[in-house]
Amino acid sequence: MAAMAAMPRKGFLPPEVRAQAERDEPLPIGYGATNSQPWTVQFMLELLHVEVGNKVLDVGAGSGWTTALLAHLTGPTGAVVGVELVPELVALGRANLPVSLPWAHIEQADPHTLGSPAGEPYDRILVSADAGMIPVELEDQLAVGGRMVVPADAVLWVIDRDRHDFHREPVFGYRFGFVPLVQPSPRQSPAQQPGRRAAR
Repeated sequence: MAAMAAMPRKGFLPPEVRAQAERDEPLPIGYGATNSQPWTVQFMLELLHVEVGNKVLDVGAGSGWTTALLAHLTGPTGAVVGVELVPELVALGRANLPVSLPWAHIEQADPHTLGSPAGEPYDRILVSADAGMIPVELEDQLAVGGRMVVPADAVLWVIDRDRHDFHREPVFGYRFGFVPLVQPSPRQSPAQQPGRRAAR
């Protein structure tokens, strides 16, 4: 709640929808993307358990709001990398990120790679759109002891990694509104190749 108060949603919305910032519903930001419902964002951040000093990956950074919220939670000893595939949204997110958060930035996503493997491992990974299935590529970028929150097939999942395996738990009683995650080409993505499908 403190992070959301410090980083008001209104500052991350296009001018034409800023008057609706207080509505608890998704709002369009262009290019088929939305700024997520505030209650959903709050719920996912609570599940993610971001700690001060964490290194965090924000997949589907969009308008930059979740990237800024995550940076507020990590503090200046942390690092937040937002990735976004749509160039216009990359520009929007970068413009929206407050200069007071130099430990956060938004990268142009590689169209053939999910996440940002060059910066791994990450202590926390937040995925803000439905991945269809639990993405193995992102699990591989998670640090030992790390956690990922990801919607997959309209179900919200909490994934923890220990030294031996991944522990995947669905969040019962909650259904994620379907906003598809733009994913790499199946011919290019290891996560889509035989033998790489994530367990449910």
